Amino acid sequence: MLTALIAILSALSLALAIWLSWRAAQAARTPQGAVGWVVFLLSTPHIGVLIYAIFGPHRYKRQTKNRRASRLLFDDKRPDHDGEGPRLMGGIDRRPFERIAGLPFVEGNSVEVLKDGEATFNALFEAIDRAERYLLVQFYTFRDDRIGEEVVDRLVAAARRGVKVHLYTDAVGSKDLSWAAIRRMEEAGVAGAALRRRTPIMRRLQINFRNHRKTVIVDGREAFIGGLNVGDEYMGRDPEFGPWRDTFCRITGPVVPQLQLIFAEDWHWLTGTSLRKDLDWAVPEAQGRTEALTVATGPIDDEDGGSALFFAAISSAQERVWLSTPYCVPDLALLSALKLAAAAGRDVRLLVPETIDHYLPWLAAFAYFDELTEAGVQIWRYKEGFLHQKALLIDDHLSALGSTNFDNRSFRLNFETMVLFHDRTLAAEMAEMLEDDFARAERLDRTLDEQPLSIRVGAPLARLVAPVL
Repeated sequence: MLTALIAILSALSLALAIWLSWRAAQAARTPQGAVGWVVFLLSTPHIGVLIYAIFGPHRYKRQTKNRRASRLLFDDKRPDHDGEGPRLMGGIDRRPFERIAGLPFVEGNSVEVLKDGEATFNALFEAIDRAERYLLVQFYTFRDDRIGEEVVDRLVAAARRGVKVHLYTDAVGSKDLSWAAIRRMEEAGVAGAALRRRTPIMRRLQINFRNHRKTVIVDGREAFIGGLNVGDEYMGRDPEFGPWRDTFCRITGPVVPQLQLIFAEDWHWLTGTSLRKDLDWAVPEAQGRTEALTVATGPIDDEDGGSALFFAAISSAQERVWLSTPYCVPDLALLSALKLAAAAGRDVRLLVPETIDHYLPWLAAFAYFDELTEAGVQIWRYKEGFLHQKALLIDDHLSALGSTNFDNRSFRLNFETMVLFHDRTLAAEMAEMLEDDFARAERLDRTLDEQPLSIRVGAPLARLVAPVL
């Protein structure tokens, strides 16, 4: 009897795995992802069906419908480019970037680069303290450790003096935020602090889709964006990681409403509440000379916007491509773009951490390094602590900062934001910053065959999993 029951359950699992394999082949965003899911489901149907139920691409359709419904509320807040005027930035065409973003480059911005946790949180605290009307705060990770308590203190104080505070944290990234901190913010009037209590169970199961954005907007006049989250490790206080290398920036000027728009769309999708009438949508006066563009990407895009952004940037380079990222797991298009740029004589450098944060993407990167270095791409491994910054420099005039990592998760599964800057002075500052980082790094000079056995064996296997997760 037991044997017959096991046989029936096994047959049902296999039948379900076959059906889900057909669904995966239709829904996956890349051929590599489709193949990965099909092989996984058919080879391990009992486990595969469960994993697919949580992580599978079948959830894209529902996510896309909900997100686009939110976006419709703010379509009139999305300025269209008039199609007039010069379309080149130092030889680079603006149009591909604007098409990916669905927004135009805007002039008249001022950008202050904040090169570490201390500079970032000092600037954030000053901005929060001077807020008069509202604060829009979004972080993937929010802990109530030492620096987290300081952030909570500032948000609570702002709410109590009459500032409308909206806090958006990702349920996975901020799972360690205590209920004591949440209740404290909620009692002070911080909107969104307790959203996870009311999150439907089906949305909690969508843990593979994460909002990885890190943005703070003050009164619609100034914005902050970059790679830092709220946690002591970002202040270099974690003994395992040591000094934490990351970058944020403070932006004032006409691009701020673009960042505000992305937050408002996220907020409506999560809460069902529109911020249209609660926020100031007037375009701020010019504050500087930097052209800027907000590029928000995610799994609802018709194309893989994160990957397309990097492809457009790398393909447009005439002199150099410098990229700082904690994870290097490119798709085939970006792998080809990097190799072709190096073959064309561009100065192509990837700066990655030597320290391990998440083992799987760290390991998978080694499966790409040989192919890249053989093409002339320089791989630099940062040695003084953990490198977490997401920074891009193209030639001597185009740069970018934000939340997007150079991996499949950021390209296809996470909601991310980068801001592109067209400004030679700012690009020179970014170049100096990255040169300092390269000075604290060591150029990779060993092939995969010369790495320890665990890396030689593990890297190809990790690369196989990369298109799926």
